[in-house]
Amino acid sequence: MQERSSVAELADSLRRELNRYSPGGKLPSSRALVDQYRVSPVTVSRALARLVSEGLVVTRPGAGVFRAPARTGTPAPGDTCWQEVTLSADAATELVPRAVDASGVLITLDAPPPGVIEFTGGYLHTSLQPEQAMAAALARAGRRPGVWSRPPADGLHELRAWFARWIGGSRTEAEVLVTGGGQSALTTALRALAPPGAPVLVESPTYPGTLAIARAAGLRPVPVPVDRDGVRPDLLAAAFRASGARVFVCQPLFQNPTGAVLSPERRPEVLRIAREFGAFVIEDDFARLMVHTDAGPLPETLAAHDPDGVVVHVCSLTKATSPSLRVGALAARGPVLERLRAIHVVDTFFVPRPFQEATLELVGSAAWNRHLRTVSAELQTRRNTLAAALRTELPELDLPYVPSGGYHLWLRLPDGACEREIVSAALRAGVAVAPGRPYFSAEPPAAHLRLSFAAVAGAAEIAEGVRRLRTACDEVLG
Repeated sequence: MQERSSVAELADSLRRELNRYSPGGKLPSSRALVDQYRVSPVTVSRALARLVSEGLVVTRPGAGVFRAPARTGTPAPGDTCWQEVTLSADAATELVPRAVDASGVLITLDAPPPGVIEFTGGYLHTSLQPEQAMAAALARAGRRPGVWSRPPADGLHELRAWFARWIGGSRTEAEVLVTGGGQSALTTALRALAPPGAPVLVESPTYPGTLAIARAAGLRPVPVPVDRDGVRPDLLAAAFRASGARVFVCQPLFQNPTGAVLSPERRPEVLRIAREFGAFVIEDDFARLMVHTDAGPLPETLAAHDPDGVVVHVCSLTKATSPSLRVGALAARGPVLERLRAIHVVDTFFVPRPFQEATLELVGSAAWNRHLRTVSAELQTRRNTLAAALRTELPELDLPYVPSGGYHLWLRLPDGACEREIVSAALRAGVAVAPGRPYFSAEPPAAHLRLSFAAVAGAAEIAEGVRRLRTACDEVLG
């Protein structure tokens, strides 16, 4: 069972048991709870922490855990109706009202109920995360002199240089900013490059987080269709011409959600078109470290072939490590770098130095390359398992492309199928899947599902998840 499920179940059991104790009564020791419930000490600690946060128990160092005193009463709720008037008045003054909607992102962030198989997760299952290597890196970083002092606003020199080598080409550490993950970097880039009300070109379909950032900033996402070779240059040029946009956001490698890789023929065309229209290309290189074993040599980044400063590059270590290692980078050259730096500093000041030091320790350790090889092989196995199960159990769902990197598959539903109904039926059957609608900035051409294989426990859970999805499709499609 996953750790978070065990924590939730233990917390529920302890809540029920609290009635046996009077206020101030002492609960069994952590060791006794470990023996009674047959869980790990970490699970006990996290379950008790939940009860503390809910005000149900209190801890006294050296004495134990006690039931909290009875609450004296619940204060009357305040009246927040005035906020509707204020927020709507703000929207009325904007050319493009901001739509602060994180629902598409929360699908991949919110954990499903216990017992539900997670085909929605956007991060590696705990069994694939380099927890021991990260813990060792954090411990070594903690012993570095000045680890708790203020870092340079742009990031540690050594870490910026490491990211510059990763990006490739003639990039230097002076052209790199260390950010708090990829989402933060995308937010900074879009705010720097497009004023409120401006159009911004996005791939269609695309990562919902990009759409959420754009709309929250008052930008107008304009879709440009992709196929298995990435964005279509003819449609990209037409979209620039029709919209007047000066920014294009793309994921040239293992695109989310389709898994497409921008073809060698199209890569220089994308840069040429952007230069022709005086536009920036935001390259979101989120999945380079999630390549599968059978992928072969990867194409270099767009930024590596961009001497003119067209590309603003975004990358992150989060996907290949842990959702809590939120360390990434922004890279750019020319006057735009100063604008990116200014917005980055205003928004965050800097990324905490202990995170940066621990990241340097991690990527410089022998365990780093071992971890990447393990993830590469395991993601390929999971991809193959999921693709084979879908083709056997759900042949009516179209799987047009099986990528050689990333962590998800993109499925087209039969004509006339309602993805909302299938998503709801799947949850009732015990499997969480992501609907396709949040990945489109305009009306989608068909109904889709995205299935992630990163957050599940392994092959057996993948097979069971597909079996449950078969049950849901039988209910909806007949």
